[in-house]
Amino acid sequence: MKRITKEEAARLIDSGMTVAFGGIGSYGAPETMLQAIADRYDAEQMPKDLTIAGTISPGNNSRDNVGFNRIAKKGLIDTIIAAHFMIPQLIAEMIGNNEVAAYPVPFGVMMHLFDAIASNKPALVTNVGLRTFVDPRLEGCKANQKTIDQHREVVELVNIGGKETLAYKTFKIDACVIRAYASDETGNLSVEHSAIGDTGFDIAAATHNSGGIVIAEVKTVVKDGTLDPHRVKIPASLVDYVVVADEGMYSQGYAADFRPELSGEIKVPVDGLKPMAMSNRKIIARRGAMELTKGCVINLGIGIPSGIGSVAGEEGISATLSVEYGALGGVPVEGVGFGAAANPEAILDVSDVFQLYDGGFLSKTFLGFAEADMNGNVNSSKFGTRVTGPGGFIDISQNTKEVCFVGTFTAGGLKEEVRDGKLVILQEGRERKFLNKVQQVTFSGDYANEQGQKIMFITERAVFQLTADGLVLTEIAPGVDLEKDILSQMDFKPIISRDLKLMDEAIFKDEPMGLSRLLSVVPNNDADEKTA
Repeated sequence: MKRITKEEAARLIDSGMTVAFGGIGSYGAPETMLQAIADRYDAEQMPKDLTIAGTISPGNNSRDNVGFNRIAKKGLIDTIIAAHFMIPQLIAEMIGNNEVAAYPVPFGVMMHLFDAIASNKPALVTNVGLRTFVDPRLEGCKANQKTIDQHREVVELVNIGGKETLAYKTFKIDACVIRAYASDETGNLSVEHSAIGDTGFDIAAATHNSGGIVIAEVKTVVKDGTLDPHRVKIPASLVDYVVVADEGMYSQGYAADFRPELSGEIKVPVDGLKPMAMSNRKIIARRGAMELTKGCVINLGIGIPSGIGSVAGEEGISATLSVEYGALGGVPVEGVGFGAAANPEAILDVSDVFQLYDGGFLSKTFLGFAEADMNGNVNSSKFGTRVTGPGGFIDISQNTKEVCFVGTFTAGGLKEEVRDGKLVILQEGRERKFLNKVQQVTFSGDYANEQGQKIMFITERAVFQLTADGLVLTEIAPGVDLEKDILSQMDFKPIISRDLKLMDEAIFKDEPMGLSRLLSVVPNNDADEKTA
């Protein structure tokens, strides 16, 4: 290992290289090195035309100069391969403007692709992505015209034993920049105080075994022999250079410099958390929480789905949260700090999390949706020219037996309130979410039916279940008109259950639901249906 300056390290990155970066969303980005590469480009117009590989592109959901926003410069980046692009908004804008080619690859696939590269495999073979936009029969992970014009195929449809599956091609990584907390004098790296699971080993191993350069950014360098070997995540044999982060450029995450309860170093009381205020978001969260079962292991998406954890806490329902960033158990962090949990029981390495997910570890998952169609297809990854990427959505939704898509019935200016135990729509949303055809297929309803998954759509005014014949309306909120407030706000006519019910009245009362009682009387939505 050789300790060098950030400027020296930036000069190791040559034009045209494929460079992998650590960091997931709000956590773990090598800020000093990202800025050093950007500064060199501003001064010298070098390096040019990089291909960037990552997972959830690091940023704080703004245009601030953090994370990948630091390197969002025309000419510096030619291509980006990652699971999500929207959190560093300047990167998303470049993709939307066709200035950067982009390959949105599912989060778990990216992690296991790094492992396949490290193992010198020609491809990662997996069912994750079948029948979604990453399938080459649809879009083949191509985000815009610049990507199409590259004529690069990152994924192929293959047949193994008479069954279709996908092969994501491995590629050479010329250099990587990862982050750790400490390095000893030899170059062993430890990751104390991290709120998320490690990704650095997978990236460093892939780079080293590709013959590439491994650069580690750390907060401090300590004497040899002082690191607990159980805390060493990346051994010195994988590390070429170490750069010490600039003062003020190393923090646990963008939401806070350091919260020890996120890394499991202390426990904080959570019993006194203020209950969610009554709103359409709480209505959705309450109905979603009715699908929980005692002791289940669940995953919650960002935004409205995260409210289900809050309601479960209010109602004293025991469920174990798993976050794809690594935390198992605890209370999820919302907003900019999404991806971590307070008081986790364990923090698993991210690649291991997706091994579990792919094998069916989760009991249920609750994910948001932007668009859905009559066949149960869901779009959560592309809106006009705005490409977000799937994150872990595809990996999780395709490999969990019970999936609840949750969100408001319409979007854009929707105003609602609860009066006397009934939902009142004050102003309808401008944008319909139940469409004849979604813009991009992030989730395939037909594939879900073939796999025997139980799929529900839960909104503040209606609940649907996916069947082989399409979406079936099973419940409506008290106070809404079936024709005016539901059917007329959809582009297609759903099947209406013969046993159409009102959503439980306890959901709409501003008092505890007594959810443990209600869980034993959730309606059976497998009744016969008829076409409306």
